[in-house]
Amino acid sequence: MRLALFQPDIPQNLGSALRLCACLDVALDVIEPCGFPLSDRAIRRAAMDYGGQADVTRHDSWAAFLNRRDDWPQDTRIVLFTTKGAEPYQNFQFGPHDILLMGRESAGVPDDVHNAAEARLLIPMRPGMRSINVINAAAMALGEALRQTQGFAPTTPIA
Repeated sequence: MRLALFQPDIPQNLGSALRLCACLDVALDVIEPCGFPLSDRAIRRAAMDYGGQADVTRHDSWAAFLNRRDDWPQDTRIVLFTTKGAEPYQNFQFGPHDILLMGRESAGVPDDVHNAAEARLLIPMRPGMRSINVINAAAMALGEALRQTQGFAPTTPIA
């Protein structure tokens, strides 16, 4: 299971994604360009003390991300979360190698990215609401996907 952020706009959301992925033991793909300067130092700063725990891969572009497809397991699917999705995420059957793709906070994803996804899911919301914060949506999506695939990391009780 992987989480991918398409051209994130807000550095604090990247920091939250790094922490989320580190805690859930899920790899994170950052598809650039970002709406803010992104450097390894900026990633460490955004992640606070979780930066060393997160498995992060940066991609220069959408094309560079797709060019890595040969490295993915055969059954990998790109699962896009979008307000234009056709299927509620809780009705979808996730697989252990799915990449959960979140769009840009300000604009979602362009048509070519939308069309490249094997599935387009939505999070049901109250009528009249535009969208949920991208990392809150990612946490909901990862929670359901990891639950379905028994992919949660083993826990150790805190003493």
